[in-house]
Amino acid sequence: MTLLSVNLNKIALIRNSRDTTIPDVVAHAQLCIDAGADGITVHPRPDQRHIRVDDCDAIAKAIKVEFNIEGNPFAPAKPSDRHGVSDYPGFMSLVERIRPAQATLVPDGDSQLTSDHGFDLSQDAERLAPIIATLKDWGCRVSLFMDPNPQDMVIAREIGADRVELYTEAYAAAHASGDYATVLKRYQVAAEAASKVGLGINAGHDLNLHNLPDFAIENLLEVSIGHALVVDALSMGLAATVARYKAALVKRG
Repeated sequence: MTLLSVNLNKIALIRNSRDTTIPDVVAHAQLCIDAGADGITVHPRPDQRHIRVDDCDAIAKAIKVEFNIEGNPFAPAKPSDRHGVSDYPGFMSLVERIRPAQATLVPDGDSQLTSDHGFDLSQDAERLAPIIATLKDWGCRVSLFMDPNPQDMVIAREIGADRVELYTEAYAAAHASGDYATVLKRYQVAAEAASKVGLGINAGHDLNLHNLPDFAIENLLEVSIGHALVVDALSMGLAATVARYKAALVKRG
C-alpha cells in the first residue's frame, strides 16, 4: 500500500499572507490525519515564507503519525526579518532538535519558487554522505530528492540513503499533455534500479487526482502531496479531498 503524506506548506502560506494565526497549521494537520492521511510533510525554507520553525516544533509535539521534514541540508542559520517569527536555525539544527521519522534532503535554494530538480550525485555525493550518516544516527530515515536517473540510484545507496523521492514534475507535465507513456517509463526504470539496490521509493511534486492513478510505479511506498491537494480542498473540503487522494492511490497502476 502506498501511503499519503500531506504537505502543509500551502496552509501556512495562506496564514502568512496576514498577521494572524489562521488557518491553524497544527489543527489542519490533525484534520488531514483524521481524514486518513498517513503522514505529515513540511518543507521549511530559510526565509520561512510558508512553514516556520515554530510550526515544525508544534506539529512534532501534536501528531501521532509519521513526520517528514524536507529541506536543503546545507542551508545555514538565518535571522528572521519578521517580528514574532523565530530565527531559522539551519536545516540540520532543526532536524537534530525535532528528530522526525523521515528527513527528505532537497537541493533547493532561496531563489527557487519551489523545488525544481533532484541532487546531482556526481557532484554532491561526497558531502552528502556524512550528513546522511548523522541523520541516521539521530534516528531519521533519510530520503534523497532525485530525478529519475537509474545510474544515480546505486550512488544514493552507497552513500547511505534509505529512500529516494522521485521528482515527478516531468511526469505530471507529460500527463497533462496527454502523452505520458515515454516519460512514465523513465520513472519505472529508475524505480526498478532503486529497488534493485535496496532503496525505498517515494514520489512527489505536481501529483494530483488526475495523474496519480496512472503513476504505475512498483513498490511505491509514499507520496507527498501539498499544492494540488490544498487547491482541491477549496472546492471539495479538506476531509473529502484527503479521502479522494487515498482512493486514487488504491486505483494507482
